[in-house]
Amino acid sequence: MERISPIFGKASFSILILVNLIPIFGVLIWNWSVSEIVVLYWFENVVIGLVCILKILTATGRDGTNSISEQLENSAMPAYLSNPAAERPRTSLRAKLFLAAFFSFHYGMFCFVHGVFVFMLLDGRVGGFISGGPFALFSRKLSEAMDSGGIWFALAIIGSHLFWFFQNYLAKGKRHQTSAQEQFSSPYGRIVVLHIAILFGAIVITSLGSPVFMLILLIAGKIVLEIKLLKRSKKTVQNVGFAK
Repeated sequence: MERISPIFGKASFSILILVNLIPIFGVLIWNWSVSEIVVLYWFENVVIGLVCILKILTATGRDGTNSISEQLENSAMPAYLSNPAAERPRTSLRAKLFLAAFFSFHYGMFCFVHGVFVFMLLDGRVGGFISGGPFALFSRKLSEAMDSGGIWFALAIIGSHLFWFFQNYLAKGKRHQTSAQEQFSSPYGRIVVLHIAILFGAIVITSLGSPVFMLILLIAGKIVLEIKLLKRSKKTVQNVGFAK
């Protein structure tokens, strides 16, 4: 059994903590409200989706399911007997391109609907009319967050996720242990858990007028969830030596 590099594990942990501490500076120095924090957390979802597309396209692990033709040929025999994992084919480039395109649409719609709801909630317009349409709303809220110092958090988010992609996924070889199909569904569990908690916290904080201590508590809660997800990820891949 290959052990996880303790140095690399510490690097992943340190980067995660440092990146997620930036919103605290935003609250204390740039006077961020819950609006800037939640908008930037939504932006992180977009970055995660874009990196996931790269993972789908570069994954070389064997497919986790049989093709339709194989299922028809072996319909009288259970799939796990008729086509063992070790003998399953690797995903073709054409199949990866299809998965990446479908993921872009599916995940993009998820982020779009989620973003419209969140941004309207922050504007107090849920159920009301969006002036200029949803894209104008996105542009306005993102511009407000970036102009308030959020550009540094956005750059840190992009840099950290690219670091994990190149170092953990490519350099450490995780892409050889996972298939394009597995990567397709990988980000949903994380963002659902995080953003249900974030949205609940944002609603509570908004009702209280965005007090500083509550904003910091929201950020701390997100950091705790991130750490738990990182530890869960380590346990999942500890037999092959990856950290995140």
